[in-house]
Amino acid sequence: MGPFPGGPPARSAADDEPYTGPPPTGPYAAPPYVPGALHGVHTPAWQQAVLRWQPAPGPGPPPGVGWEPPPGTPPHDEPAEYLQVMRMRDWRWWRPVLGLLLVAVVYAVAAVLVVLAGFLTGVFPDPTAIDPTDLTDPGLLLVTNVSLIVAIPCVWLAWAAAHGKRIGWSSSVLARLRWRLLAPYTLLTLPTLVAGLLLSVGLGLVAGDWSATGPTAGYGWLLLVVLLTTPLQSAAEEYVFRGYLSQALAAWVGRPRAGAVVAAVSTAALFSALHLPPDLWTFLDRFAFGLAASAVVWLTGGLEAAIVLHAVNNVVVFALAGGLGEGLATDAVPAGAGVLVVLVDLLAMAGYVALVARYRGRLRPETRTAALDLRAPSPPGVPGPPTAIGYGVNRRREAQHDPWGMG
Repeated sequence: MGPFPGGPPARSAADDEPYTGPPPTGPYAAPPYVPGALHGVHTPAWQQAVLRWQPAPGPGPPPGVGWEPPPGTPPHDEPAEYLQVMRMRDWRWWRPVLGLLLVAVVYAVAAVLVVLAGFLTGVFPDPTAIDPTDLTDPGLLLVTNVSLIVAIPCVWLAWAAAHGKRIGWSSSVLARLRWRLLAPYTLLTLPTLVAGLLLSVGLGLVAGDWSATGPTAGYGWLLLVVLLTTPLQSAAEEYVFRGYLSQALAAWVGRPRAGAVVAAVSTAALFSALHLPPDLWTFLDRFAFGLAASAVVWLTGGLEAAIVLHAVNNVVVFALAGGLGEGLATDAVPAGAGVLVVLVDLLAMAGYVALVARYRGRLRPETRTAALDLRAPSPPGVPGPPTAIGYGVNRRREAQHDPWGMG
């Protein structure tokens, strides 16, 4: 017995006619338009959701003003590296220019206001009691660190005002700081960076360029300032040099590898010069530090490894300088053992970069942004880009059932 009670329904003459599709809906009996279809490719359900959100159908964003993808849509059509994050759909060359101007102007004003407020409220010590030549003076270090920390919100402001995007794009390809990576990268500095710093200090003492005179006055206050403010000061410098400035330079270059090289060399040179090195060896030492920080940023897709490198270096240097006394300089490498100290520092930083690269498989840092291709499809008969299928991603990812391109 059939599925219908009493047998199948009676057939009509229309049932014997072949199906020719829905009635024409376009002008002059044109076939109906299927939004998002390209050369016969079916629009997946997740693309249809995007298309349904559009105010009007069409193969691309409608010509009206103000069209934006739905909230939460990735801002990149293709996965991008951290240094290419600025090249979003609304990329314009002038956005980083405006951002850098905002960072410079707002930081100059904010730093002055914060320092003045600190002195007026008594948070900072009496300016007359600060020795501007003693880098281990707790008061001088506190003022210096706080004046640098305010650069972090300045970078965030640039992302929000000049780019109109989330401030987290200054941190990593996930548009946030990946806290889970800080502890593992800190452990990787122990056999490399910390060991290299201890060996460098030993070489300086043996060569006679440095001397150990005992803890400086106020060493306890110095340690407190170092532990509370130096990690944030180090993060601020990374957000400026390996973060926004490197992203701007790489975005202007456009090509990922060339942009990474230009950004690394340029920011390392500027970073070293702004630290006012007294001699060539000190300049080269700081320059190599900048290159190492840029390398781990490129390897990990964010600032976490560079922040750890910078913070551990500064904490150990100031802790040793205050503990061993005024005979240990922190602003220059020892003259007698300059070549050896720079060589040891290079090996220590290279060792850290090598460990970060080796542990990428275990720590699995994300190195590309999520992406959704919203570029309009090519007209019929015109070959389109290999990654574009309507509003979708490439054929390979669609075939792998990864519609959001996050695999």
